[in-house]
Amino acid sequence: MKIKKKDFDIFNLSFLDVISCSFGAVVLLVLLSNTDRDTPQSSADQVESLLEQVMTLKSQADNLAQKIDQQKKMNDIQLVEKGNLGQAAQIFSEDLSKKEREEKELVGDLDGLSLVQSTLETVSIASSTSNTVRDEEVGGIPVDSDYVIFVIDTSGSMQSIWNHVSQEIINVLTIHPQVKAFQILDDQGKAIISGYSGRWIPDAPFRRKIVMRLFKEWRSASNSSPVEGIMTALKQYKKPGQSIAIYVFGDDYTGASYDDDIANITKMNTNQKNGQRLAKIHAVGFFSQATTGRFAILMRELAKQNGGTFLALPFK
Repeated sequence: MKIKKKDFDIFNLSFLDVISCSFGAVVLLVLLSNTDRDTPQSSADQVESLLEQVMTLKSQADNLAQKIDQQKKMNDIQLVEKGNLGQAAQIFSEDLSKKEREEKELVGDLDGLSLVQSTLETVSIASSTSNTVRDEEVGGIPVDSDYVIFVIDTSGSMQSIWNHVSQEIINVLTIHPQVKAFQILDDQGKAIISGYSGRWIPDAPFRRKIVMRLFKEWRSASNSSPVEGIMTALKQYKKPGQSIAIYVFGDDYTGASYDDDIANITKMNTNQKNGQRLAKIHAVGFFSQATTGRFAILMRELAKQNGGTFLALPFK
């Protein structure tokens, strides 16, 4: 039996379906293609705008950072200048204080130079071999010394009775009518007139007046212990053959050991070759708000071992 072939029609339903789907796909592609072309342009514009804003902000941030750095440098410079000004002010203050001290010292030196000049201009000085008979002792104090040194406690408590102290210096010099020379030291051994440090001030009435005028205004550092001043007096002013008297004025003693200080001073005051005493050490105890018994304990024994006398003055 012969099979009959079917006729093949390409324009059937299936073909139309394929063609329709293909056409729809092309349309979809066209639509998508158009959308893709529009979107990148809009996004690019937005990105470009954002980039411009970022660059602008970055530029502003850089400018601000630069200004901040400049301001920081200016602040550092101002701090340095402020520090320099503070240091300069401190240096100026120290220089001013130094100049004031130097001025006081120059005043003292000027008075000292006037004493030296008057000494050089003096043609003759009264001889120590005068026939005038002088007392060997006044009120229990030997007054046969030709040279007198005062060691004065210059602490605040003594300054409160300074007029009293000044008057007693004059009294001591008065009972030594034929003193050849004298000297005044503070309790640390510093001379009242720096130009006469380590030297004697030749005695004369007008010189006493000049020195006592300086004494009334004298202010000097003090540790309320006469030990250093006595040792300086013995080191710088003692000479074999000279009759020397040391008068210690004070109201207190802040040292640690009576025995050590007394032993050291007594040894220093002894000629090691012949055992003779180099100076007589006297003491005058004053009453003030800071007066203690320590000064009397020290100086009574020190005066006893060194041929001197201790006097305690009544309160004024």
